[in-house]
Amino acid sequence: MAKRKISIKNIIFIVIIALLIIPQSRQQIQIFLHTIIAKWSPSVKKDNVKQQISSYQWKLQDLEGNNFQLEQVKGKVILVNIWATWCPPCIAEMPSIQELYTDYNDKIEFVLVSNEEQKTISSFLKTKGYNLKIYRPLSQTPKTFDVNSIPRTFLIDKKGNIIIDESGAANWNSETVRNTIDELLSL
Repeated sequence: MAKRKISIKNIIFIVIIALLIIPQSRQQIQIFLHTIIAKWSPSVKKDNVKQQISSYQWKLQDLEGNNFQLEQVKGKVILVNIWATWCPPCIAEMPSIQELYTDYNDKIEFVLVSNEEQKTISSFLKTKGYNLKIYRPLSQTPKTFDVNSIPRTFLIDKKGNIIIDESGAANWNSETVRNTIDELLSL
């Protein structure tokens, strides 16, 4: 019987599989991989495939307990992000959302929604050094934002058209997104 040589590729493969099995390292590896994926900019919808949001009837509450209705920002450019603190792709794209928020929070509406406990979200934001405004849902989610996977992000124009609908991690601070927002703000 011939002896099998263990190649470096096989050793690396075994180590990666082992790290993915170990719960303590699995999330960090997933975040790292999604961070690489999140370098790409989301796709802008073509004019002929844009759809409108189904409803602005969505009651939310920020982490300070202030109520908010999506209806309040109707007619503005809105970025809606559905996410969670435990979600590796959500964590991977959050730095780019923070950078965009830092530059555009007085120009467009950021509606970042998580259904987790206030304490969990606040702890996450503090640990990461984010100053994003996060909301928790108080009413049934409109059909448009009732998603099956997270993160899911929508960029909505002043007329309620969905300009970007992206599932998974993306670079929200990209030149494409910034140019799209600037164009929407000029209309």
